[in-house]
Amino acid sequence: MKQKVIAFFPEAAYGPALNSVGIAQACEALGHKAVFLTDPGMSGVYAGYGFEEHMVNMSAPMPAEEMARYWVDFINGHIPNFRKTPLEQIDNYVKECWAAIVETAKWAQKDLPAVLDKVKPDLICVDNVILFPAIKQYGKPWVRIISCSENEIEDPDIPPHLSGMSIDDKAGHAQFRQRFEEVVGPIHEDFNQFLQAHGEEPYPLGTFFEASPYMNLLLYPDAVKFDRRHPLPPERFHYLQGCVRHDTPYEIPQFRAHNDEPLLYASFGSLGSGDVELLKRLIDAVGKLPYRALFNVGEHLDEYPDLPDNVQISNWFPQPSVIAQVDAVIHHGGNNSFTECLFFGKPAIVMSYVWDGHDNAMRAEESGHGFKLDRYEWTEAQLAEKLAACLNDEAMRLRLQRTSAQMQSRKGPQDAATILDKVLNDA
Repeated sequence: MKQKVIAFFPEAAYGPALNSVGIAQACEALGHKAVFLTDPGMSGVYAGYGFEEHMVNMSAPMPAEEMARYWVDFINGHIPNFRKTPLEQIDNYVKECWAAIVETAKWAQKDLPAVLDKVKPDLICVDNVILFPAIKQYGKPWVRIISCSENEIEDPDIPPHLSGMSIDDKAGHAQFRQRFEEVVGPIHEDFNQFLQAHGEEPYPLGTFFEASPYMNLLLYPDAVKFDRRHPLPPERFHYLQGCVRHDTPYEIPQFRAHNDEPLLYASFGSLGSGDVELLKRLIDAVGKLPYRALFNVGEHLDEYPDLPDNVQISNWFPQPSVIAQVDAVIHHGGNNSFTECLFFGKPAIVMSYVWDGHDNAMRAEESGHGFKLDRYEWTEAQLAEKLAACLNDEAMRLRLQRTSAQMQSRKGPQDAATILDKVLNDA
């Protein structure tokens, strides 16, 4: 078999990046060559897993250190908006995000044609929320990976993407969709002008990407997916049941207190770690409880000089290895954290702050796999109550056990690689 080149182009964020790493590892196991197209701000992430990297500028070129800080500063600047409801965030965080995302598509178009000509991929996999015309027009099959919540693919019977609403709140769905279209209207019009300038048809209001005609891979597992009015056709949409990568093994450290008690893991992702005051409050609350806890605090290690004896912190953890060993997780609703908890059968308290974290928090609660807790409006008694339920709710434990067994039996990365191999062979 002639080795085929599969180019992965994930969004410049760790969630999509590491999902694609898991799939790329499985593709190489089948004998293909996986390479990564990447924003310079993520340079080194894929090389760390042994993959070739090809840079695509998605903003004005700047020094690497400045580039790496761009989205961190963007998030930190919005911390006051994290206290707002998803509906209220449309006018600030969501609006600014979409404006920035449209600019990334325009910048990427400058580099992509030449990079694709250099890499010569036989297949391109895109994990992003926006179309890059050069990829669609390259002349080779392209696959869309949806590592955000499943409602990124709209349906009239499910909550709108980013809304965090219950499936039953139909009036709320309509209100959210109307406000979203009003606020992003000018940004969307600008994007449509860009599409037309590059030979593409304009998209309907509110749509920034289309489904691939070849294949679309969704990370959501069956246990939490939505009941749609229009089911996604299986020949073009495949649920991967999660996509957990191979990562560094992690050895649980010794704790000075409660060393034999249940172990918690808390992480708000690489960007959410900037919410230092919230993490300090959580650490203080957990310090009073009969548990051990590992906290991911990102770049802010020096801001935690005094820690309880039952808490340890780090700037980074090999998360799949950690979640596999803990008893419960507190996270922000990022899709990696959400699906990894389900994959390993771990109950979670989801304290969302932006984007599809709101949707995943609601899905965790509505599907009985965890709890949704307001990020700021909570008491120590409420946190203790939710943690006790995570550890002692027998029905939830059995539900998570079933979901984990089903997800692990499917082997998402290998499943994805087999499907991509078929797309290559059919091309």
